[in-house]
Amino acid sequence: MTTRRAALTVLAAAGAAIPFAMSGPSRAESKYPDRPIKMIVPFPPGGPIDTMAGFLADALAKQFGQVIVENRPGAGSVVGTKAVAAADPDGYTLLFGSSGSLAVAPALYTTTDVDPREVFTPVATVALLPHIMVENNEVPAKTVAEFIAYAKARPGQLNFGAGLGTPPHLLSTLFKTEAGLDMVFVPYTGSAQSVTDLLAGRTQLTIDGLTTLYPLIKAGKLRPLAIARAERWPALPDVPTLAESGFPDFIIDAWTGVVAPAGTPRAIVDKLNGAINDSLKRRKRKRCSPSFPPSPSLVRRRNSRPISPSKCRNGRQS
Repeated sequence: MTTRRAALTVLAAAGAAIPFAMSGPSRAESKYPDRPIKMIVPFPPGGPIDTMAGFLADALAKQFGQVIVENRPGAGSVVGTKAVAAADPDGYTLLFGSSGSLAVAPALYTTTDVDPREVFTPVATVALLPHIMVENNEVPAKTVAEFIAYAKARPGQLNFGAGLGTPPHLLSTLFKTEAGLDMVFVPYTGSAQSVTDLLAGRTQLTIDGLTTLYPLIKAGKLRPLAIARAERWPALPDVPTLAESGFPDFIIDAWTGVVAPAGTPRAIVDKLNGAINDSLKRRKRKRCSPSFPPSPSLVRRRNSRPISPSKCRNGRQS
């Protein structure tokens, strides 16, 4: 059975390509790319993984020409993941993967016959994605402890939502269990739909990626309770960590990266790896306060990406 540890090895090379037999590149490899590259995201548009994929696609387009982001959600990311695994290994179909699609889903859905170690070639790691706990503004709680008390006084009356089989689903469920809450889980195909219902008050809580939640927090549309990191996020210095709030096990970032179908020629993988790493270096921001797109309608602007808080001092990158 595929385990989370086994799935993590897909990107454990930190962006390095798996060695292939030593040989010179073919004519087709030397000309790569000579047509559009398709980057599949196995989640719906508007979520944090889709947003990050768009940032990267825009950056790669400057070097390679057209890079198309295609969303193929379904079955907890399995639909899109299997589509890439079955694609020709020619470098023109890539998967923008994450801990959700390459680790969580294979571990949960053991009948899908997708072992990331066997069906993919790692291309490059991209970024870490912090998670933050937020609630609908109609909930009067201002802290994690107050939310727990509020929920315990209303057993079975509050809902929490997340993309089915994703890290936000597991984190939210773990919080519910450890806090001893009686809440109803509402499954979604991705984060965008989950956040839409949270804003509308159909759900009351989620733990999801900071990428799409940050602008809603700054606009006052959602209330942050805690962040699932070892330290506070520089752009939200007043928001405590979940560890500070009494949940020391909630220290987790989702990871993202690009993989290609197994058998993709090394020359193409190396070219993609270099281009991705170069584009990420170019897109580093001098300011650490993220300006992520606040809604699916703005996702295609792709004008920033998250920066590690360890490199930030007083709101600026060191």
